[in-house]
Amino acid sequence: MSAPGVLSFTQQGWEQVLAKVKRALVYLDAACAESLHWGCGSTRLLEAVGGPACHLREFEPTAVGGGADQPKAVFVLSCLLKGRTVETLRDIICRSHFQYCVVVTAVNHAVHLTANHVPAAAAAELEGQQPVFEQLEEKLCEWMGNMNYTAEVLHVPLVLAPAAPHLALTPAFACLFPLLPWDVHLLNSARPDKRRLGSLGEVDATALTPELLLQIRCLVSGLSSLCEHLGVREECFAVGSFSRIIAADLANYAPAKNRRKTAAGRASVVFVDRTLDLTGAVGHHGDNLVEKIISALPQLPGHTSDVMVNVVELTALHTEEAGQNVVAPGCLAQSSDTAAKALWEALLNTKHKEAVMEVRRHLVEAASRENLPIKMSVGRVTPGQLTSYIQLFKNNLKALVNHCGLLQLGLATVQTLKHPQTAKWDNFLAFERLLLQNIGESTMSVVLSQLLPMIKPSNQRTKDDYSPEELLILLIYIYSVSGEFTADKDLGEAEEKVKNTLAQVFCEESELSPLLQKIAGCDSSINLTFHKSKIAVDELFTLLRDIAGARNLMKQFKSVYVPGNHTHQASYKPLLKQVVEEIFNPEKPDPVDIEHMSSGLTDLLKTGFSMFMKVSRPHPSDHPLLIFFVVGGVTVSEAKMIKDLVPSLKPGTQVIVLSTRLLKPLNIPELLFATDRLHPDLGF
Repeated sequence: MSAPGVLSFTQQGWEQVLAKVKRALVYLDAACAESLHWGCGSTRLLEAVGGPACHLREFEPTAVGGGADQPKAVFVLSCLLKGRTVETLRDIICRSHFQYCVVVTAVNHAVHLTANHVPAAAAAELEGQQPVFEQLEEKLCEWMGNMNYTAEVLHVPLVLAPAAPHLALTPAFACLFPLLPWDVHLLNSARPDKRRLGSLGEVDATALTPELLLQIRCLVSGLSSLCEHLGVREECFAVGSFSRIIAADLANYAPAKNRRKTAAGRASVVFVDRTLDLTGAVGHHGDNLVEKIISALPQLPGHTSDVMVNVVELTALHTEEAGQNVVAPGCLAQSSDTAAKALWEALLNTKHKEAVMEVRRHLVEAASRENLPIKMSVGRVTPGQLTSYIQLFKNNLKALVNHCGLLQLGLATVQTLKHPQTAKWDNFLAFERLLLQNIGESTMSVVLSQLLPMIKPSNQRTKDDYSPEELLILLIYIYSVSGEFTADKDLGEAEEKVKNTLAQVFCEESELSPLLQKIAGCDSSINLTFHKSKIAVDELFTLLRDIAGARNLMKQFKSVYVPGNHTHQASYKPLLKQVVEEIFNPEKPDPVDIEHMSSGLTDLLKTGFSMFMKVSRPHPSDHPLLIFFVVGGVTVSEAKMIKDLVPSLKPGTQVIVLSTRLLKPLNIPELLFATDRLHPDLGF
């Protein structure tokens, strides 16, 4: 068996669930379904359930209950068992005929005690006991209508969706995003009787809303379980104010104390705030096919990181019937198909051109194995060429079944190469490169003036022009890569021109997208006046100024912009790359912006003594395993960069990249304008 990692952690969790599901109705929430999707696949769950019928259902208030011939149910939930979640459980059970109920939660019992306001001292005395789970077991029997029926509530840490051996996501925390200065004003308004917070640097756990703090604790619960599976005692580090809160919570997480005492291995866990570098998240520098697939194809419903692949071409249906949603979509995750999984991992780790050639190679080899009449071709790979290979499988059911996963990835590639968004990717890249040159040579006002002619109302836009959402992406890029700048009269005037033009464009949209509705605070362009639109755009530019100043509190990582000189053009240097290089700096100075979070008195004494005695402080390069957690999302290119860079700087070091979600450029404005960031919906 291979060394413990994100995949074995997820699969081990699901094995515990699969042991419970035989002949049961299984209800899953979206985040657990996504973990299953990437970890071992729904086929594995259906096999464990057994029987000819499909017994999987979405966990929601309107979910269909179990009939008289369905006495057993298993509920697999990513959230706390509290409030609305418990009400939904009650409603489903009360309209069913269950005699045996199992409820699995991804959240540790200790966090349930915190959620129920049990003081830390009292919680410590309850070690080994699970009163919250036991009370719910009694309730389950009550709702089933007989106290002699069987009820079971257990914790299984189904927190990760492993996209690759080096990369895993946390679907339940896809909306967790670091705070920005404008959030400080909101936090201050909610605490009129307390000392006002002056900046993000002053925000600590006590300043956060109870919901956000509990959401962080739920994440910490899952990460602690991962460290237990890996057999490591972790040292926690943070880059950024929000990451500092998460790292401190993990470092001081009470249930981890005993685990750390007996752990044989050591690891460094480094949390980094996404907001310190939004350039990499909205930019198009990543020469990666998967990034383009994720950006071009529609999101798979209920998922945060996978897409829908149209597979109608593999059926006998005519394409005009495709709009009827007759055929279930394909997807990227192929957890139970070894060959497709190998191709997927190759796509994650290669550049666009090599990736497309890799898709062709896999299709040719699969067709050859099935003795299909393939015509070999060399040279440039075209969508038409890939389609002709895929079509060979269409009328051969055995070949279709054998290579179903590979064909889905092939179709995803074809649909992306043909997609107008892919052609636009190069336009974005060209404009971003131009911006990088101009930022060094011109003032911010000149850069904004160059953007002005590109802002066009819908009736004047061609397919090559930028939509309002795409203009937001460019604005975020400009302000994030520029960093802090001096405001002057020219900049004020340039911003005002862009604001007025953008406000007018919003008003003239025939239909407002969900994102524009959120920004404008209006559900229809008919009701959107210029005055209302201008107020929304003014708020948008306040946010852009916050983005530009996101690195103000940094001492070392103050810039992601590298000015040009006689030999090199100006360029963008990812903050994540700077952090990794600093971690493995051969001179090993004490990191300035990578803060170590002490996990108790011993660490505090070490830190104190190190000021006047030769005691080495914990350093993130000390251990053979580095867990790098990007709070707020990571791109495929960034994950690959970290995976490749770490062993090149310190051979033998293993690295795992974790993040809240896999990003495409449009995700960033969506996350920035999410209305529930400070008050996440935890299901109660």
